[in-house]
Amino acid sequence: MLELYLPGFEELWFRQKMLADEETMSYNHAWGGTVAFEREDWQSWYDHWTGDTAGMRYYRYLKNEDGDFVGEIAYHYDGELSSFMADVIIYAPFRGRGYGRTGLEMLCGAAAENGITVLRDDMASDNPALPMFLKCGFTEEYRTQEKIMLVKDLRHHDAASRPRTGQG
Repeated sequence: MLELYLPGFEELWFRQKMLADEETMSYNHAWGGTVAFEREDWQSWYDHWTGDTAGMRYYRYLKNEDGDFVGEIAYHYDGELSSFMADVIIYAPFRGRGYGRTGLEMLCGAAAENGITVLRDDMASDNPALPMFLKCGFTEEYRTQEKIMLVKDLRHHDAASRPRTGQG
């Protein structure tokens, strides 16, 4: 069972580790691969994502039954797209165990509970997570050579089908 976990500031080491890991970030090759997340940037990032978000951002770690951080889920409002955008990253050593799908369902559940009616994600056209998103009820809104825009209507997101969560 996965637990949603709001990390403390000092626990951002895990996010830094994931973003610097080439295998974990291989899905992001179209946008540069790994991402620098230097400690001097943590405070402004943390305040932005976990402070007063005005309902425009949501961020949690995923913690497994052994207490290991296995990934992160988030959504944010993108003004250019006028839409809430999803984000799921599973740390490479923990992939292939169903954490991505469960995390995505938990994210959809949290978004629906917070009044979000539509969630989107844009991904590189060769992103291996595409089947997972489709199995979780996302549909392809459009596709270009570079990316696929996915969309999910959350208005009928069934609370009974959501995985149980711990701390949220």
